Amino acid sequence: MRVGIFPSPPLPFGISGCCRALAGSVRVAARSPLRTPPPFLRWDCSGGRASSGGGPMFSPSQEEHCAPNKEPVKYGELVVLGYNGSLPNGDRGRRKSRFALYKRPKANGVKPSTVHVISTPQASKAISCKGQHSISYTLSRNQTVVVEYTHDKDTDMFQVGRSTESPIDFVVTDTISGSQNNDETQITQSTISRFACRIVCDRNAPYTARIFAAGFDSSKNIFLGEKAAKWKNPDGHMDGLTTNGVLVMHPKGGFTEESKPGVWREISVCGDVYTLRETRSAQQRGKLVENETNILQDGSLIDLCGATLLWRTADGLFHTPTQKHIEALRQEINAARPQCPVGLNTLAFPSINRKDVVEEKQPWAYLSCGHVHGYHNWGHRSDTEANERECPMCRTVGPYVPLWLGCEAGFYVDAGPPTYAFTPCGHVCSEKSAKYWSQIPLPHGTHAFHASCPFCAAQLTGEHNCVKLIFQGPID
Repeated sequence: MRVGIFPSPPLPFGISGCCRALAGSVRVAARSPLRTPPPFLRWDCSGGRASSGGGPMFSPSQEEHCAPNKEPVKYGELVVLGYNGSLPNGDRGRRKSRFALYKRPKANGVKPSTVHVISTPQASKAISCKGQHSISYTLSRNQTVVVEYTHDKDTDMFQVGRSTESPIDFVVTDTISGSQNNDETQITQSTISRFACRIVCDRNAPYTARIFAAGFDSSKNIFLGEKAAKWKNPDGHMDGLTTNGVLVMHPKGGFTEESKPGVWREISVCGDVYTLRETRSAQQRGKLVENETNILQDGSLIDLCGATLLWRTADGLFHTPTQKHIEALRQEINAARPQCPVGLNTLAFPSINRKDVVEEKQPWAYLSCGHVHGYHNWGHRSDTEANERECPMCRTVGPYVPLWLGCEAGFYVDAGPPTYAFTPCGHVCSEKSAKYWSQIPLPHGTHAFHASCPFCAAQLTGEHNCVKLIFQGPID
């Protein structure tokens, strides 16, 4: 196989990036000695060229990232797991797969102030209608504690939930595992709260972001009814949990290739951290975890019982790959002209714009062994298991699926070449990214946890949840 000089624009990674990953399957003869590229190359947004120097990468395809110190300040981004760069029907308004949190022109944060103990519903309603933010804790028919909130000039508040009402900044609906493009699959009853949670960011450096369960409705109120889990803390202040809870997991070591899964916790309405309840909607709260906080860090996961969000800090995004880098890697691996070892036809990953359409040159893989082929309609070993095929290279029997490039850059922990595929969905990303997500237990239902593909939310299977791909190079 011969690799020449790629057409402009120059790639942000050295040509050896993908070819080195195909060692043992592809022989490379380049015009000049191959050198290992630096781990990160800096993308020049003005000219579209890559420059070395060990600088950080810019985050996903937004011009704001080309000037990180320019106003407005970016706090971070929320990325919904299970979507490969956009919603199936496209991102629209507040309903999207990715939501950026910027410093607001004027602070809209609130903080607790006056506490009222009310004995009649009329008095409780009178306080709630004052136009101030408030949280009502209904203890019984004859007693309600109402905590008024006052303006906080030092914080910005962002709200997440299923409701499309104006207080919600980021509208989130239930993610359908592995089949979000199937029109026949419908959510009959959502388990995501209409006003699920709120994220409060400090307006001054280091712009700390904190998460709280529940969000204020159009009347600026949060109501915890009689059946909701609620209690009075030893210091006297009220607190509670939402029906299905807001769970958070902070990875150990941040969001890098060396990170390990943390422990899932539940966040209260006032931002305290608790161990998980026996089930999502159990009346009895877990135990208070005093040495942990509700501060979000790069890579924190937020589960809303129906959708899971990934929090990426502005600094973390500045050091992460971009869609331009992923597109460059796609072009690079296609330029290496991987070949079907049986049909000898050249394979190519489709463009990011056609990431959901199976094309003629689409790579397919046997997920039990990792051998990459073109599509063929033979090798079936079972009439009942239509997707079980025998690999003609090694005779291993297993799923045979098309490969899809993982296009959501926020899910990558490094900038390595796309050489690993998740099983059984076939989404492809870097080795370290695949191994990271393969070990992350994500909430499923009321009490189960399992690893899922971040690009489609399909439950992962197989010995390692992912497989190394074995490409065959062209015979020159």
